[in-house]
Amino acid sequence: MIFAIWPLHKEKRRLSKQIKQITGFYPGSLFCYEQALRHHSASKTIHQNGSRDSNERLEFLGDAMLNSVIAEYLFKKFPFQDEGFLTQMRSKIVSRESLNELALKIQLNKLVVYDKRNMQNLTIRNSIFGNALEAFLGAIYLDGGFYTCRKFILEQLIKYHVDVDKLQKTETNFKGRLIEQGQKEAVLVEFLTEENNQGKQKIFIVSAVYNNQVIGVAENLNKKKAEQLAAQKAIEKLNQNQLNQTKFTEQDLQIEDK
Repeated sequence: MIFAIWPLHKEKRRLSKQIKQITGFYPGSLFCYEQALRHHSASKTIHQNGSRDSNERLEFLGDAMLNSVIAEYLFKKFPFQDEGFLTQMRSKIVSRESLNELALKIQLNKLVVYDKRNMQNLTIRNSIFGNALEAFLGAIYLDGGFYTCRKFILEQLIKYHVDVDKLQKTETNFKGRLIEQGQKEAVLVEFLTEENNQGKQKIFIVSAVYNNQVIGVAENLNKKKAEQLAAQKAIEKLNQNQLNQTKFTEQDLQIEDK
């Protein structure tokens, strides 16, 4: 009996040490962190209403904590910037790509439990660790309270892994740029959306239509993000077409000179 219990105990001790390496402190309630690191694909039903022991509820809590702390941080860091700037900066910091990258930087991805088959889905692969990071923040909040969670976000994530000054110069509103480009050239810009249900998740497939031609297609779990990705691809294609046209014009000029 002792030998049957010991391996489980050993695993929990190892997880506690791994969590301390990330947070700087040992967890008081390991249960919260275990759930935060369990993706839906590795969860099981725990209630007759279909509720599962995945990290989705903690993700909801962590998302609220993260947005609150980042909002306060930006408000104090940029005392003379308007609401639009602050909102855009917060969106850049808490975007799914940014959170996924943060999770990899602090090596949280090594602790996440999930069905490896899910990694074949590009959309899930690009969000699974960012979602786990939000759930992890929810676990820290439940375990240590608001100020412990706030301290971790500011001193472990923002301080060492987020270059706020660089983010100011990073373009993210590709949809706005594409619409503005269309207005300049007096052409119609549209975003057509299809929905693809994959189990519990809904994936949005967006086509960016410029002058009645589809020039950018992207998919994401978030509709707005799919639109931005499609617009980004569309802008890249327009820029490439313009570059090619410029090359052809230069070649024509060289032929005329000869």
